[in-house]
Amino acid sequence: MHIECGAKSDQGRIRISNEDYFITDVSNGIFIVADGMGGHAAGEIASRMTAEKVQAILSANHALPSIEERLRFAVHDANTTVYETQKANAEYRGMGSTLTALTFTIDRYHVAQVGDSRAYLLRNGELVQLTEDHSLVWPLYKSGMITKEGISRNPRKNLITRSIGTQPQVEADLWTGPIMERDLFLLCSDGLTDVLSDAELCRILLSGGGDVRQLSDILVAAANSGGGPDNITAVVVSLASEL
Repeated sequence: MHIECGAKSDQGRIRISNEDYFITDVSNGIFIVADGMGGHAAGEIASRMTAEKVQAILSANHALPSIEERLRFAVHDANTTVYETQKANAEYRGMGSTLTALTFTIDRYHVAQVGDSRAYLLRNGELVQLTEDHSLVWPLYKSGMITKEGISRNPRKNLITRSIGTQPQVEADLWTGPIMERDLFLLCSDGLTDVLSDAELCRILLSGGGDVRQLSDILVAAANSGGGPDNITAVVVSLASEL
């Protein structure tokens, strides 16, 4: 498969800095979104440290035989690095990050998830959220007590139950499935999904007209038009057959 991508990150209309960080490593098929927390400098450090550590492990020649083992090891190593950094430096105390990482094997996609950044798949005109938020609000949605749109209106929506670096250990959720030609993946921070509904995301992704590089810009602009209350990051990855 031939991979194309577009990516955009913006501080939004309210925040004074951008604690999101993304990586688009097309040559190795590795795409990452991390949303930092813990204050201005600490959040930026945590998200960058998380993303770069995961990319380095996934892109290196590694003795672990399966992609699942490599993803779990990458998450473990990133968590240890951020945790030890924040414990050793008072100014970084309590910092952490979400992580959503996408990579591919020959005929499958693989996603590792910690926190409430998300991965979506657009296939045959239907947008499906691949991940589940590690948040206090997500179980309310799963049980039918609130709607998907109600998540972004809930006052506890930003309280996440798992993150990179805030505890000595963390477990990632892993998601996998077959890939198909013309699949479109979206990785994003909650600054996008708190403003745009799944229906709005789907409409924008379907309107791309074949130029995946513009879609991330359009998504971020739409979130800013909706108020831009948080940092916004969108990474869009498109699959096509080799020419």
